[in-house]
Amino acid sequence: MTYVNLVKLSVGTESVESLQAWQASPRPKGADGLPRHITRMWPKREAELLNGGSIYWVIKGVVQARQKLLRLDEVVGDDGIRRCALVYEPELIRTAPVLKKPFQGWRYLKPEDAPPDISARRAKEDALPPELSAALADIGIL
Repeated sequence: MTYVNLVKLSVGTESVESLQAWQASPRPKGADGLPRHITRMWPKREAELLNGGSIYWVIKGVVQARQKLLRLDEVVGDDGIRRCALVYEPELIRTAPVLKKPFQGWRYLKPEDAPPDISARRAKEDALPPELSAALADIGIL
């Protein structure tokens, strides 16, 4: 069986560092201490997601990082509605920047369409402003 990824907007996030800071806080963590994102819909392709898939984060209109998906947990809110918690590894892996138009919810992302990871050495370099990264990605330089 092959795997598939998710791509998700990180609403309100200014940078990979601000996403990392948010995920380090207690609020987005489950009882096991792992970060998670709760969504209304349960992915129909659960088996493929959990066969090596990641969640790719769109920050300021650019895919900039990913996290390996670990599992999907059922969460029932105070309103009695069943939701899905996407549980992922704490490590954020920077990716090559790729422009992504706005969308709601999440989308599946085929492995061959996913941006490549950037090297650990390059990840330690000062990040470009999101607008510049987006412009360079748009013309195929990054």
